[in-house]
Amino acid sequence: MKRKAVEVKAGDIFCATSGVGRYQPIYYAGASGDFNPIHIDAEFGKMVGLGGAILQGLCTMAFTARAHTDWAGDPTALRRLKVRFAKPVYPEDDITTAATIASVEGNTVTTQFVSKNQNGVEVITRAVAEFELD
Repeated sequence: MKRKAVEVKAGDIFCATSGVGRYQPIYYAGASGDFNPIHIDAEFGKMVGLGGAILQGLCTMAFTARAHTDWAGDPTALRRLKVRFAKPVYPEDDITTAATIASVEGNTVTTQFVSKNQNGVEVITRAVAEFELD
């Protein structure tokens, strides 16, 4: 169900958790063309000090976008998404996005949010999303 701007106020919060699939970086590589070995070869990821294969940043960002569009109930409502990639995300991690409504101006709703892995490590910081709700 589509969320309406009149139902939202500054200070409201929402949270969503998604699991990263074991093969998510490989699937995403196929969709995006990003076959950098740090994403698809765990041994290469270890060799360069990442501890294994890591998820593509844009895929991580997509998880945060989905948290927002699920909350809005309308994927077309998302107008802008800005994030800072703070730490790597690994296959089989859980990503929890916690957002606070920063402002509501007319039908434009802005959130500030962070995303953490299952250990509480912030993987996305200084993040902002903007919606145009009905």
